[in-house]
Amino acid sequence: MNCGGRTPATILCKYCSACLTVTPGERAIQCAQCCGVTRIRCSMRLPLPALPRPAAAFPCTRGKKRAVLIGITYAGMRRGCGELRGPINDVKCMRQLLCQRFGFPSDCIIMLTGKLPTKDNIRMAMQWLVQGCSYGDSLVFHFSGMGAQVPDEDCDEADGYDEAICPMDSFQKGPILDDEINEAIVRPLVHGAKLHAVVDACHSATVLDLPFFCNMSRSGNWQWQDHRPPSGACKGTNGGQAVLISGYSDGKSKFSVVGAMTHSFIKAVDCEPCGVTYGRLLTSMKAIMTNGGGSCNLQGPIGAPVRKVANFSGVQEPNLSSSEMFDIYRKPFAL
Repeated sequence: MNCGGRTPATILCKYCSACLTVTPGERAIQCAQCCGVTRIRCSMRLPLPALPRPAAAFPCTRGKKRAVLIGITYAGMRRGCGELRGPINDVKCMRQLLCQRFGFPSDCIIMLTGKLPTKDNIRMAMQWLVQGCSYGDSLVFHFSGMGAQVPDEDCDEADGYDEAICPMDSFQKGPILDDEINEAIVRPLVHGAKLHAVVDACHSATVLDLPFFCNMSRSGNWQWQDHRPPSGACKGTNGGQAVLISGYSDGKSKFSVVGAMTHSFIKAVDCEPCGVTYGRLLTSMKAIMTNGGGSCNLQGPIGAPVRKVANFSGVQEPNLSSSEMFDIYRKPFAL
């Protein structure tokens, strides 16, 4: 429904009826009053402008290990809601973990915090991450911030909803939907290239739109589920592997769960020995979440900031999804 002039186009928020300005080319827009996400009808979408070239701050180095780390507090952006308190520490801790534990070169890591995590910058960072990927590349995408759900319109979601991450300017330009994330950083992965995504946001369980989903069954074992889209759309890679580690929450506590999933991931990785399997890592993460932080006493520059970021209200357990099924009790986790 158009509730204003033709330039710019406007629609009503599906949830609170606020008038929202439609950004050219976008598929959804987020309301600054209620934080709800409203789909934009195809007839209202204008062509999406081409992305500008990456900013000069983006590294020119093309190492075999590269990472994009995004932390958004939404300071001053959300009406009636305080800013998130964990994302900046999440990003700093992830950077330390990648550099100290897994040998990622510091000049091959992009950090987007403060005013940098705009929709355009996140899109360019995702493009930078996978551009020219080749055999042996280990890539990491980490997001700590708000997530959202949007009604699906192309019949590729079993639950009828697309998941999304919310950039800093989500209230002006809308969230980034899982369809776009999958196209940007999953499908370009060639044989021998590996991507690990760690997403700390509500509604993030399947935010990479990967075809296979693993969670804990009632019997206490981690089991795979086939989440290939009913439409038959291809959501896999170009021969590589993509893995998403995310935290399950019901969305009711979405403004307080930030930090819990990142904290449990970092703590589990640091407490477990090298060569830990994915199954053992997930079980350790779940135990840390259940125990409100766990008993492992992290030491050194990683441990100190980690102890300050966890907030465990809302996240019940970790989830894993992947572009392919594998034996999580035998395959070692490595970045």
